Amino acid sequence: MQVIERLKLDEFLDDCLRPGKERVRWSLTSMILVIARLLNPSSELFISEQWYPNSALPELTGVPAARVDDNRLYRCLDELLPHKEVLEVHLKNRLGELFDLEYDLLLYDVTSTFFEGQASGNPKAQRGYSRDQRSDCKQVCIGLVVSRCGIPLGYEVFAGNSADVTTVKRIVEEMEKRYGKSDRVWVMDRGMVSENNLEFLRSQGRRYIVGTPKSMLKKFEQEILKSDWHSIRDGIEVKLCHPPIEEYSDELDKSQMETFILCRSKDRAEKDAAIVRRSEEKIEASLKSLTERCEKQKRDPMKVEREIGRMLGQNTRAARLFEVNVTRTDAGHAMVAWKKVKPVQDWNALADGCYLLRTNVRDWTEEELWKAYIQLTEAEAAFQIHKSDLSIRPIWHHKEERVDAHILFCFLAYVLWKTLGQMCIAAGLGNEPRRVLNELSQIRLIDVVLPTRTGIDIRGQCVTRPTEYQQILLDKLKLRLPAAIIQNQM
Repeated sequence: MQVIERLKLDEFLDDCLRPGKERVRWSLTSMILVIARLLNPSSELFISEQWYPNSALPELTGVPAARVDDNRLYRCLDELLPHKEVLEVHLKNRLGELFDLEYDLLLYDVTSTFFEGQASGNPKAQRGYSRDQRSDCKQVCIGLVVSRCGIPLGYEVFAGNSADVTTVKRIVEEMEKRYGKSDRVWVMDRGMVSENNLEFLRSQGRRYIVGTPKSMLKKFEQEILKSDWHSIRDGIEVKLCHPPIEEYSDELDKSQMETFILCRSKDRAEKDAAIVRRSEEKIEASLKSLTERCEKQKRDPMKVEREIGRMLGQNTRAARLFEVNVTRTDAGHAMVAWKKVKPVQDWNALADGCYLLRTNVRDWTEEELWKAYIQLTEAEAAFQIHKSDLSIRPIWHHKEERVDAHILFCFLAYVLWKTLGQMCIAAGLGNEPRRVLNELSQIRLIDVVLPTRTGIDIRGQCVTRPTEYQQILLDKLKLRLPAAIIQNQM
């Protein structure tokens, strides 16, 4: 509750969720849902029947357990959703004030989360590329924007069959509508890159650092061969490059030339080589076996070609290393001949561990540009927390508005998570909110019953005394136990 108060989230909710005829204010119900999502993510039914009655929240919020039922929680989802945009702006501004944050770098990434059930009433529920390896389920895609330290600025929900590249224009325009068009740098991975998107970003002077498709590396083969790499840390080398001038068609284009950052990682090279080697070994073993079977059996050439196609499709990382020909014998049977392609092998050995970034930022060094791009791991970490600690998946709601509201409450719980993380950093406690939550969860609110000779029981509540370590955490984070209960502490 005190983290919520620092964010002034309670004040915001009281303001935007005006009281009506409900017996429990929607603002209080919203806070119950957010806290539940942070501490013990589960269904609204479980929260109302199992979790809330057995927690200390009835005493802390003043809302009796009997007043919190699943219907009230479902209706609360509907009440808060229309305020999503202004809520994101409030939280961004408040977090900036609390921790003196800068929003000069905006990291954008997309993930997906899947449904249990058909979700036939939700037009956004579609089948698409699943980051959860659940291609059998319908899903929605979520585009999230975070700062360089992982503080979320906002998100949008897209249909489950949306390609990453199609989401860029909408998310950029939405963020600019909320926060203005200040001199920010957008950072995105190669899945967001298209010439249309880059032209859109450049059209109004936006700056960007983006990844590029692996195929683009071929244009910089000569640069890879040169020795003028700059080591910026152990195992990481970078260099600034310019594309061939013929890439630009006129004087206007030449004035807008981008800078490319060629990067090489020793660890990534070893990983890439190991992946390709495993795929290569699988393909080679399969081709040897298939060749022998074709020599001994009367195989249909078309069926053999399909079998080879499936096998290469399952080992795409090494497929280009092989040239395979299926011919028909005089008797009409399949005969397989294959060989390894030496130029492709040589290129793979040269390009292992290399990747290419492109940017229109001109006043940063190669090290600053590389570090900014690597910050995308903050967006990936945000998705990981959403999917593990906050259990955003699977989605059991089927109505579009309920699904959007479910994602909104997961987003709010993540804001609390990052707020606690920033408090830990400021207190010199590292950045592990889950360990802090686990430690402080051992402090219990207990009921004390004292029988008397008259037969009347004296009932009271108290908080267990914090251990020395727990008290250090409370002091460092400037948190206090509830004063009204501490007065009765044993």
